[in-house]
Amino acid sequence: MFIFFNHDNIIMVYFDLDTLNKEEIFLKDNVHKFAKEVIRPASIKLDKMKPEDRIAPGSPYFDVIREMKRQGYHRIHLPENLGGLGLTNIGRYIVMEELGWASLGLATAIGVDAIPFTLAAIFGSKELYEELVIPWINDNEGKYHGCWGVTEPEHGSDYLLFIRDGEAGIGRGNVIARKEGNEWVINGQKSAWVSAAPVATHMGLHAQIEGGKSLSDGIFAIVPLNIKGVRKGMPSDMLGVRDCPQGEVFFDDVRIPDHYVIAGPSPFYSVFFDQLLCLTSVGVGAYSVGLARAAFEEALKYAKTRIQGGKLLVQHKNIKLKLYEMFEKIETARYYVRKVMNHVYERILTERAYDASPRHARAAQIYAKKIAFEVVNDALQIFGAYGLSSDFIIEKLFRDSRALLIEDGTVEVLSLDAAEDVISSYSE
Repeated sequence: MFIFFNHDNIIMVYFDLDTLNKEEIFLKDNVHKFAKEVIRPASIKLDKMKPEDRIAPGSPYFDVIREMKRQGYHRIHLPENLGGLGLTNIGRYIVMEELGWASLGLATAIGVDAIPFTLAAIFGSKELYEELVIPWINDNEGKYHGCWGVTEPEHGSDYLLFIRDGEAGIGRGNVIARKEGNEWVINGQKSAWVSAAPVATHMGLHAQIEGGKSLSDGIFAIVPLNIKGVRKGMPSDMLGVRDCPQGEVFFDDVRIPDHYVIAGPSPFYSVFFDQLLCLTSVGVGAYSVGLARAAFEEALKYAKTRIQGGKLLVQHKNIKLKLYEMFEKIETARYYVRKVMNHVYERILTERAYDASPRHARAAQIYAKKIAFEVVNDALQIFGAYGLSSDFIIEKLFRDSRALLIEDGTVEVLSLDAAEDVISSYSE
């Protein structure tokens, strides 16, 4: 059962063209209230802190993660029979857009937190579910925190192209895993851009197997980050998404039991990776719409109060047109991402068919990311010089929207991956 905030006054948010049921309306209002009162203020504080202070004891980061877990946000992707909240797909989308509205960084943090444990619940053994997933599901204190270990010093967004191609000798991994009896031994390094790595307790790790010809010869495993041989680097000082700590992780003869491997070396590994990217793509798409909406609402509010040229900004025709164009972009992005999210969740989580359309999922992320940057850029222009000042949140939103064009896959590589799927799978 989802835990809601009780409040007397309805919180008015964007008008929804979809017909929501009473539970979805209640969810929308309550998540927005939480986003506005808890997540956004903490994200602004975190954005202004030094990287090392963001991960220090007493940081607002841990307070927000704990509260989000108490609200159950880490469990929204799980099927209900595996410990999920029983949300509809639109309900899941609503939560993610509101999180993106409040803070792209903290939305990313709770998103990557879910990856290793949710995948372990769906694809892992009963032993692994009982050992790691159940404690994570019941965690109300932030004792368990996941991250997603994909990028490496020599492989960024191109990682997903190497997985799809599997060309021999191309895209060899920096992290290598070898099988020894009933254990796997892991060596190598993940890059400084792993979201939430500096604060995570467990990583959903992609590693190439020893002797493998390319990254497509790999495994996906849960690796506890407090065991012998694991070392974390210093948190990175990034331009945007600063409220989600990022950092490198080193593995030196790290040993994990065989049942910690969720997807082993087989033809299914590439399918697993591809479908995982479908899930993350629609999630990032929803976060992007939320970020765009946040910028639009800030610009609209500012234009209604700022006098320039003898009248309110909102009375100038060019500002009116720009505000309409921003609204149009957000609305189109929202309903496309929702449509694709419903498809992805049905094919992967409900039907367990694992045949969600990569080209549509990637397009949802690509389109929403581009829209977010365009809208935030226009919003900052409406603020003028004030938009360049860190006194206004629009400056933070601009930096976050710029980071979006790179993080979770650059728009260029995502587009190339979608193009490969269009060429190989599109039928008349």
